[in-house]
Amino acid sequence: MINEYKGQLTDIYAKIREEEAAALKKRREIIKNEHPEILDLDNEIGKMCIRLSINALKSKDESEQSFDQLKDAITELRARKYELLVSHGYNPEYLNLHYRCSKCKDTGYIVTERCSCYKQKLVKLQYKASGLENAIKEENFDTFNLNYYPSHRIGDEKFSPRKNMETILNSITADYLPNFSKKDDNLLFYGTSGTGKTFLSNCIAKELLDQGFLVVYRTSDELIKDLKEIRFNNNLSVEDLLINCDLLIIDDLGAEQITEFSVTELFTLLNKKLLNKKKMLISTNLSLQTLTKYYAERITSRLFGNFKLFKFYSEDIRVKKNLAR
Repeated sequence: MINEYKGQLTDIYAKIREEEAAALKKRREIIKNEHPEILDLDNEIGKMCIRLSINALKSKDESEQSFDQLKDAITELRARKYELLVSHGYNPEYLNLHYRCSKCKDTGYIVTERCSCYKQKLVKLQYKASGLENAIKEENFDTFNLNYYPSHRIGDEKFSPRKNMETILNSITADYLPNFSKKDDNLLFYGTSGTGKTFLSNCIAKELLDQGFLVVYRTSDELIKDLKEIRFNNNLSVEDLLINCDLLIIDDLGAEQITEFSVTELFTLLNKKLLNKKKMLISTNLSLQTLTKYYAERITSRLFGNFKLFKFYSEDIRVKKNLAR
C-alpha cells in the first residue's frame, strides 16, 4: 500500500515536470516568433553557462580570471534579457523553467528528506482513499456542538448526556489523538442511533488524515463486500488497504447481514489488525449484551478485551437538527 502511494506520487511529480517543461517550450516559441532577439540572448546565456561549468573544472590559476569574466558577461546578458522581457510586457522569469514547489524543484525531496509538498500530496491521496473526503468537510471538531447534548440525566445513567460526551471528548482530544502513534488503542463506540458516534468518528478521521495517517472508513455492509472481494477475487490491494491502514473505521456494526461467512471473515480481519498493531474504531447501535448474541464469543472477547469502550446516549441528535431546520 505504501509503495503504491510512492508510485502514485512519483508519477504525479513526473507529470508536473513534464507539464512545466511543455509550458516553457510553448513560451519560448512565443518569444521566438514575436521577439527573436530575446531568445537569441537566452540561448547565448545557456552556452556561456556551459562554458562556465567547464571552466570551473580547470586549475585555479588557469581558470580564475576567465571564470570571473564569464560570470560578469552572463550577468550582463541576463540583465539585458530581463529588461527586454519587461519592456515587452513579460515577467522577467518568463523564459525560465517554473517550479510549483521552489524548495524541492518538483522532485518531492530536498536531498533525501521529503519536502512539505510531498506530504501534502500524500495527505490528498489518503483523503481520497479514506472514503471520507466529503463527510469530514462538514463533520469535524470545528463543527462539533456539545449543545445538542442535554445537561439533565436520562434514565438510569449516572451522568447527563452532556457530561458523558465531555468526558469522551476529553479522552479523545487529550489522550487518544496526541498519542495515536505511540499507543495501540482501539475504540468501540456503542449506543443508540443518532447520538453522535459517526460524527465523532469523522472528527477523529479528519484530525489523523491531516497529520498524514491513512484512515479508511467502511460501513459494516461495505466492509463485508470488501471481505467478499478479498476472499473470492483475491483482491490483494483491498486486503492491504484494510489491514495496513493506520486506522480502520467500521461504522454501524450489526447493520450488515450476519452470516457464517461475515462472522468468520470479520474475526479474521480483527485478528490480523490486532496482530499487526493497526488500530480500529468500531461504532454500533447495538448494546453490549446484543453484540454477544449476534457475534461469536471469539469476536466479542476481542471487542471487549482489546478496545476502549465508550457508551453514547442522548436524545436523537438527528431529530433535533431536523426540527431546528
